Amino acid sequence: MTDIERTAIEDTQTWLMQAVVGLNLCPFAKAVVVKDRVRYRVCTSAESVDLLAMLREELQHLAEADPEQLDTTLLIAPHALPDFLDFNDFLGDCDEVLCELELDGVLQVADFHPHYQFGGTDVDDMENFTNRSPYPTLHLLRESSIDKAVEAYPDASLIFERNIEVLSTLGHEGWLALGVRARV
Repeated sequence: MTDIERTAIEDTQTWLMQAVVGLNLCPFAKAVVVKDRVRYRVCTSAESVDLLAMLREELQHLAEADPEQLDTTLLIAPHALPDFLDFNDFLGDCDEVLCELELDGVLQVADFHPHYQFGGTDVDDMENFTNRSPYPTLHLLRESSIDKAVEAYPDASLIFERNIEVLSTLGHEGWLALGVRARV
């Protein structure tokens, strides 16, 4: 493992533990993390075509893996797509790969980025931080795991609203105190 890969994984794990699990932004994440069912992969290339090729490999790997051993993958791209709008456009290519592999409805790709911004928000609005990660990151998930988690969690539709409230209370200084840094 290279220093770049090690740093990207460590930064992502810090974000995952401090923000996603620590602030309970995703109430489903803790169980997967505790059971060590998260695969961390790093694409060191700056080329989106290389990231797309790695996404294809990782989708196939996750689809073939035993869910009791591997439930989700975080594909981290420290050098690719530093501009959020380019990253956002790239997600269409990700969906095409999912369909080409006939894995739509089986797996899905969620997205995180250091400069994530929801439409209709200002760049510094705290609600954007629900999807901010240290690096551009593609989160590969099993649809069946999502279905089980939603069944077990009452009012799953309220998670986003709760997250906005938590992050608004936390504020920018509180976010910085978590030790989560955007690296792009």
